[in-house]
Amino acid sequence: MGKRTALITGGTGAIGTALVREFARDYDVVFTYLSDSAQAEKLRSEYGAKPVRCDLSEAEDIYALAEQAKECSLLINNAGIAQIKLFTDVTDEELDRMISTDLTGTMRLSREISRGMIRAHKGCIINISSVWGVYGASCEVPYSAAKAGIIGFTKALAKELGPSGIRVNCIAPGVIESPMNGHLTAEEMQELKDSTPLMRIGTPEHISHAARFFESNDFTTGQVLGVDGGFM
Repeated sequence: MGKRTALITGGTGAIGTALVREFARDYDVVFTYLSDSAQAEKLRSEYGAKPVRCDLSEAEDIYALAEQAKECSLLINNAGIAQIKLFTDVTDEELDRMISTDLTGTMRLSREISRGMIRAHKGCIINISSVWGVYGASCEVPYSAAKAGIIGFTKALAKELGPSGIRVNCIAPGVIESPMNGHLTAEEMQELKDSTPLMRIGTPEHISHAARFFESNDFTTGQVLGVDGGFM
């Protein structure tokens, strides 16, 4: 019997790379990327993972991706975009792209992949939300709304798919070492550390280890795990 297949979206980001590294040990990993082809090729070379270019805001891209990974038993919805901007300055195009990438894309891909899981009567879906989906963030209103939607989606889908033997859980990361935080000044990063009871920020491996817990624990579903150092 060959390895099981895992599908990880957003595989070339900091968290995505940690997820690919974690699960390539015992899965055939398919991962998506949008623009970082160099990192995608590096992950293919180092871990034998298969890169697929996919824009999660485009339905046709998702349908093509799902066809390539329709037998996967583990789906990790990690891809997402962020934006810092006053809500009154957010354009219709920016709002649509945020919601379609971070929320609708996750829901659409989960719908397509879950069909195969239902037939197999087994599977695991892990959604990556954010601490801002729990508490909300000023100047990140669309992002916070999309990530809050991921939490509601997780809880509802877990109830619907549970009788089919499929578990659905969610991770809500706090501030994680990532190029996504590159726009923050040293002072702003220190403020975030000071707002975290553990007085430090997390690493991508903290998220991949949390994902491994959800993947391995077969009596846990519908849960939201804050991996945030106690940030509130």
